Amino acid sequence: MAIRVLLVDDQELFRAGIARILAAQDGIEVVGEAADGLEAVALVDELTPDVVLMDIRMPVMDGVESTRQIFAPARVAARATPVRVVVLTTFNLDDRAATAIRYGASGFLLKDATPAMLREAIHTVYAGNAVLAPTDLATLLDGKFQAPKPVPAGFGQLTEREREVFVAVARGLSNAEIAAQLFASESTVKTHLGAVLRKLGLRDRVQVVVFAHEHGLADG
Repeated sequence: MAIRVLLVDDQELFRAGIARILAAQDGIEVVGEAADGLEAVALVDELTPDVVLMDIRMPVMDGVESTRQIFAPARVAARATPVRVVVLTTFNLDDRAATAIRYGASGFLLKDATPAMLREAIHTVYAGNAVLAPTDLATLLDGKFQAPKPVPAGFGQLTEREREVFVAVARGLSNAEIAAQLFASESTVKTHLGAVLRKLGLRDRVQVVVFAHEHGLADG
């Protein structure tokens, strides 16, 4: 089945260009377009796309607030399948993009990304992974955009093995690398990671990394 994509940008010409690029890709289908964040929220509810390409700076409602509303707990609970958001920006990672990622976006792309980079980003987030370069991740987590937070009580519900997986994910290790480190199978790692996400109310690996650094848990 094709990955269903919603395009969100206030510039019609830009949307048209991205739509043409994606139309030429096997396994990707553009199911809708929105000119602002408010329209995007409504279309996500209506169309339940797999991936949303979300501009940050738009009239009526910007991409940050739109992302926050898309990932509101009630909306997330009402969906049968997950929605992934990739932020599109003309700037390198800034406070708006960082905030959108904290609200639930799976990463960001610059608007001058190549068609190959765009295609790869869509497939990456659809698989539940992040679109963040190591340098961007370091910027996101260096404390510039956040204040320390107390450790939530839910963290105490993790088993010892789940905490090991949590810390490994927070350090950027893949499932294969974690499996090798813990002398376990990848399927076992996936099971533990699923339990971590469920107990902490997180959606994906990106949120595990952010959560860990926000609460000072990256080192276990």
